[in-house]
Amino acid sequence: MNSSTKTVVVTGGGTGGHLSVAKSFIEEFHDKGYRVIFIGSTKGQDKQWFENEPKLYKAFFLDTKGVVNQNFFGKINSMLLIFKAVLQSVKILKKHNVSKVVSVGGFSAASGSFASILTRTPFYIHEQNSVMGKLNSITSKFAKEVFSSYLESSKIKDYPINQKLFKSQRVRKKINTVIFLGGSQGAKAINDFALNIAPVLKEKNINIIHQAGKNDFERVKEEYEKLNIAADVFDFTPDILAKMNDSDFAVSRSGASTLWELTALGIPALFIPFPYAASNHQYYNAKYLLDRNLCFLRTEAELEQNIIMDILNKDIEKMSSGLIKTIKKDAVKNIIEIIE
Repeated sequence: MNSSTKTVVVTGGGTGGHLSVAKSFIEEFHDKGYRVIFIGSTKGQDKQWFENEPKLYKAFFLDTKGVVNQNFFGKINSMLLIFKAVLQSVKILKKHNVSKVVSVGGFSAASGSFASILTRTPFYIHEQNSVMGKLNSITSKFAKEVFSSYLESSKIKDYPINQKLFKSQRVRKKINTVIFLGGSQGAKAINDFALNIAPVLKEKNINIIHQAGKNDFERVKEEYEKLNIAADVFDFTPDILAKMNDSDFAVSRSGASTLWELTALGIPALFIPFPYAASNHQYYNAKYLLDRNLCFLRTEAELEQNIIMDILNKDIEKMSSGLIKTIKKDAVKNIIEIIE
């Protein structure tokens, strides 16, 4: 069969980290001549990412929700929804003669993953985080390959990110600009820490770029004005990569996508993990770089002003150079070659 007639399913999502990886797979499969179907959920951000994605042959958004962090009856309800969605996914796989299923994790991946196992369709996983999610822990036993930046057994350890980042890659030699990244929702702990150290940065003539998030944007903006600091404060931007590229250092959460994007750009960071992430995976994502002396890591409880003085005295150039060597481009292309 000619590859142009083959149909693959990419499944998973819920949050931006999973969905950005899904997008990388969708684009690469499409460009190689495959028909690509996405199976996601009506919950989370799946629809806003892929409802009108031109590189998809079809997109299905099924009524599912996460099982974790729910009470007993919530878990039962979620599992019943997943069971119904698995049956729907089995029909999708059979109707479209799907040859392979790739899961990027997240609760959205449950129905497509289990349908793949039930129909014995070749099944592959990309695990983004250092601690494997519950769903991937269960389904990985049936996967032909599990790809991860953290697993020793992974044939490809590079993370699927926007290839544009590699064009902007450069060694940061000196901290002239710091970017604070709490995600589109913002992170109050990072916002408060930024405002606490802003006077020190101003004194050192260091510029500030700050993603404050929509909920805290007004307060953060006003606080900078009170401090008489001309920071570039925003709640959301479609071109976050440009903001990151203008920076020499980041203070950030350590979700997998953000962590590897900063790595690819060669931007050293102080990571402040989201304390309620499942299995504390954000902490362990960052610890992977910390163990290689390629980042700084503090919990929210450990944040204090003098951390920034310690960072400003460190060899940022060596760290930046080391980050660039840690990730190679073409991760998705190389993963798909193995899948093929």
